[in-house]
Amino acid sequence: MDRIQRFAEVVVRAGVDLQPGQGVILNTDIAHLEIARAVVEAAYAAGAAWVEPIWRDGPMHRSAVDHADLETLRRSRPWALQRIKEWSEQGAAWISLHGDPDPHVFDGADPAKAAAFPLEEARARREAVLGKLRWTVVGAPNPGWATQVFGEPDVDRLWEAVATAMRLDEPDPALAWQQRAETLAARGAELDALELTEIRYVGDGTDLTVGLIPGCHWTGGGMVDADGFAYLPNIPTEEVCTSPDRRRADGVIRLTKPLALNGALVTGLRARFAGGRIVEVTADSGADIVEAQLETDPGARYLGEVSLVDRDSRIARAGIVFHNTLFDENAGCHVAWGQSFPFAVPGGVAMTDEQRAGLGLNMSSVHTDVVIGGDGITVTGTGPKGTVDLIRDDEWVL
Repeated sequence: MDRIQRFAEVVVRAGVDLQPGQGVILNTDIAHLEIARAVVEAAYAAGAAWVEPIWRDGPMHRSAVDHADLETLRRSRPWALQRIKEWSEQGAAWISLHGDPDPHVFDGADPAKAAAFPLEEARARREAVLGKLRWTVVGAPNPGWATQVFGEPDVDRLWEAVATAMRLDEPDPALAWQQRAETLAARGAELDALELTEIRYVGDGTDLTVGLIPGCHWTGGGMVDADGFAYLPNIPTEEVCTSPDRRRADGVIRLTKPLALNGALVTGLRARFAGGRIVEVTADSGADIVEAQLETDPGARYLGEVSLVDRDSRIARAGIVFHNTLFDENAGCHVAWGQSFPFAVPGGVAMTDEQRAGLGLNMSSVHTDVVIGGDGITVTGTGPKGTVDLIRDDEWVL
């Protein structure tokens, strides 16, 4: 079995645990065509009833950004909303292939228009994948992504790095992921037992204290849907995460990895929080891109996720910057502004937006992970037992 077939098998088996008769939505760029075909083949071989590809293309999107007005770019279509509703009702699986073939496709574009998307569709899709669908996001190698990592389109070299990160070098990659998921779940259980009320990240240029929601749940490795099927929302995944109280974040962060955002590369980003809200952003490049996204909706400036990752992850040991948030966020501790995870609180999936907001969960059409961890990062947690070290100098110590 070649690497693309192994990749597809992991996505279908470990990623969404596809069951016979289940439908599949495959969200993919045209740059991933060969890999997308393999995923479709693996899905049908596993018994999929149907597979619906949803294609992306950067240059086509750039045409829309250049010629359509902002209101049109943000307008949702009734038929698209109905389609998302039907996917949820049928219990389809959602597979998304990432790996930006051209992170500079929007260079020179209007930042506000480059950040625009149909808001109601985005909310409906996020609500579906966070509460009703088994879903997975996976990095798919391509020449453009390889060029960002290595300075040349060396796809074979990128495949080697991705294969290691995705455990494709194991005799049974899906089983290897099940074992890793158990380790991360155990870490989550340790954190739950501490009943933490806040955590603090301290590193080079970062000193951020974030309040937690009482009774919040830390998720590590994978998740289990309402029917009892286990799945991996991200492949690879090396994190343990939860959603904080959006009203309680104070301090500063400095990104330790570049951020690919809306067709642009953001470097040297620094952000200041006060009362939970991002009140100041600076960057070596791309600050205007970040500011444009933060203006998407009222929740975009508040945190939706806090996450712990130590140097023991395969991505961290690779020692390269992947220029892909899916990978880079699993190389170090990170936070995310935007949408919270309803499943982070007991009964959260079934709650109304008003109930979630009352607890401190954040609502937004965006969810952007930014890496603040790496050498020197220390994370402490405070709870009924006092303050304890969770990560010290990028090593898990709990």
